[in-house]
Amino acid sequence: MKTNESYVKLTEKFSARNYHPLPVVLTKGKGVWVWDVEGKKYLDMLSAYSALNQGHCHPRIVKALNIQVKKITLTSRAFHNEQLGLFLKKLCTLTGYEKALPMNSGAEAVETAIKVVRKWGYYKKKVKKNRAEIIVCENNFHGRTTTIVGFSSESQYQDGFGPFTPGFKMIPYNSPQALKRAINENTVGFLVEPIQGEGGVIIPDKGYLKECYNICKKNKVLFIADEIQTGLGRAGRLFACDYEKVRPDIVIIGKALSGGYYPVSAILCDNRIMNVLHPGDHGSTFGGNPLASVIGIAALDVIIKEKLSQRAYTLGDWFRKELRKIKNPVIKEVRGKGLLVGVELKEKARKYCEKLMNLGILAKETHEMVVRFAPPLVIKKKELQWALVRIKKVLHV
Repeated sequence: MKTNESYVKLTEKFSARNYHPLPVVLTKGKGVWVWDVEGKKYLDMLSAYSALNQGHCHPRIVKALNIQVKKITLTSRAFHNEQLGLFLKKLCTLTGYEKALPMNSGAEAVETAIKVVRKWGYYKKKVKKNRAEIIVCENNFHGRTTTIVGFSSESQYQDGFGPFTPGFKMIPYNSPQALKRAINENTVGFLVEPIQGEGGVIIPDKGYLKECYNICKKNKVLFIADEIQTGLGRAGRLFACDYEKVRPDIVIIGKALSGGYYPVSAILCDNRIMNVLHPGDHGSTFGGNPLASVIGIAALDVIIKEKLSQRAYTLGDWFRKELRKIKNPVIKEVRGKGLLVGVELKEKARKYCEKLMNLGILAKETHEMVVRFAPPLVIKKKELQWALVRIKKVLHV
């Protein structure tokens, strides 16, 4: 049974075919390294889509989890628990927002933001009932719920899942002019990724976020940043919006907020927005539970104390420069910020990811033509150098 192939066959026999993973079965992880069931060691260059910024099984988070799991793990929000207030205080103090609303998955946090923005629109902006509109961007990825895929521009994400929730207007990414034209009296929010990660690590023009933010302010529209993948250090700042000194009205976070242990997400905003919610308006059985809160506190502590944002900025800048030295006409572009890096190819990227896997590097294609490199932010330069030797073997002519 202890072969990758046997576990893959078992999984495929009983699993829905909604993923196309690389044929490797992981059984152990430590820091930036993982091992498969056959004992082969790999460098993780995906970080569970940036949920593992702190690396696999970080000892600080393990310790906090082990203490809490023996005390109490779940209370529901029917009662208070001693850890939630501490978690929310740390989160708000670190990010500079007055309020946080904890959920579980990133998609749940996006749904939460949508509800808050709509209610704000009706009760604060005084938009007529059921006419609120939220502007989104082409090539977006905000999650997999039926509401969210309903405003995707990817036909596969929508195929067979309609009818979809109305109230969303799509515009081109990286176009402030398109945002300006799309806003009307019913517009309540603009939902945007500072970097489109799943969309292929697409970096907008310098000044794009700032200009869009100013347009939103002028028109009393809430600027909502989806920082689920780009936030908490991944892009070389605490938030990717920090590069342009933009303070969104609402920030959506998840992934690395859990350190890879447990689904933890949240939205952040000030009380002038959050106070539209009243008991019974929204909730989650597991959101803000004591185990999640303790994990979130420890995950944030690691980001702060180990200066992961700064590490991502410095190493990411060096890594991209080295990748750009690789000469191969199949490489169209190397782009990214921090340690969120995309290598766009002129042909499908899957076979290159499989070759990297055979050399001990786990990366995954996105949007078919892009190899995404997003290692844990605890990675050392010598480990990135080790990876580069093997990446060059695969991508160099």
